[in-house]
Amino acid sequence: MSQHVSQADLAAFAQVSNAPVQTRVNRTFELPAALYGVTVACYLGFLGLMSLLFMNSELVLPMVAFVVSIIGGFGLCYKWAGMRPDADSHALTLGQFSNRGVQTLSGPLTAGEASAQVLILPVLIMVWGVAIAVIYAVVGH
Repeated sequence: MSQHVSQADLAAFAQVSNAPVQTRVNRTFELPAALYGVTVACYLGFLGLMSLLFMNSELVLPMVAFVVSIIGGFGLCYKWAGMRPDADSHALTLGQFSNRGVQTLSGPLTAGEASAQVLILPVLIMVWGVAIAVIYAVVGH
């Protein structure tokens, strides 16, 4: 619940300065790059599978747009996480991730639990693509 803070109370706690404020921002989510790599591989694998199954001249442009969007989205995040190389927040290595897990707002997660949460959607999308390929192979075209 919010409450009103008077100017006198604020002045007692506030420190006014002309110096820039250095903030600490963790842009990595502390997840290893391998998890992002698997995610991108699943998304691109799904698109590749759908391209092999159903590609025609009308689908070239949408598929290129999807691939550029996926690579651009993850590439932008990769560059954003590395904007300040002197920052004290870095993505965990696979060893650190497997030993420590990660801390979330709902509590700590082991490496397996965090990996399951991160990879469930990309893996299910890839499995869905394989199921479509099997149905297409059985039913025929």
